[in-house]
Amino acid sequence: MIPAHLAPGSDEWYMSLALDEALEAQARGDVPIGAVVMMDGRILSAASNRKERDPTAHAEILAIRSACESLGTWNLGGCTLFVTVEPCPMCAGAMVLARLRRLVFGCADPRAGACGTLFDIVRDARLNHRCLVRSGVLGEECARLLTGYFQRRRRA
Repeated sequence: MIPAHLAPGSDEWYMSLALDEALEAQARGDVPIGAVVMMDGRILSAASNRKERDPTAHAEILAIRSACESLGTWNLGGCTLFVTVEPCPMCAGAMVLARLRRLVFGCADPRAGACGTLFDIVRDARLNHRCLVRSGVLGEECARLLTGYFQRRRRA
């Protein structure tokens, strides 16, 4: 649910939608990561992790696939992807291939982050496309959700 203090259409507002998706993943017993693809203020897709049955079914990949289907093209050049956690190398590569204009993520991933923490695939000048990146949006909330999930899992 979107907190009332967030301005509609702001990065924080869209990130709160991604957090809602992450909560859905958690309710299914999956890693709580959510993603939303937006273009010109319109939400094209929203997805949550489903990787417990498919290692490639990350929220970002599912959201990109759905946005491409919605637009009828592979080129997401005018789109922004909001995701609760810094994307991994696979997801960052998909963003470059889809020509996403912008990436906004919540918390960094020191183990697999490919958008500035461990690697920086989406801004690598050797590639044929680069994304604008904003990090740390609702980062504490995103990190808290992941930390709680993994703490509970270790205790189980």
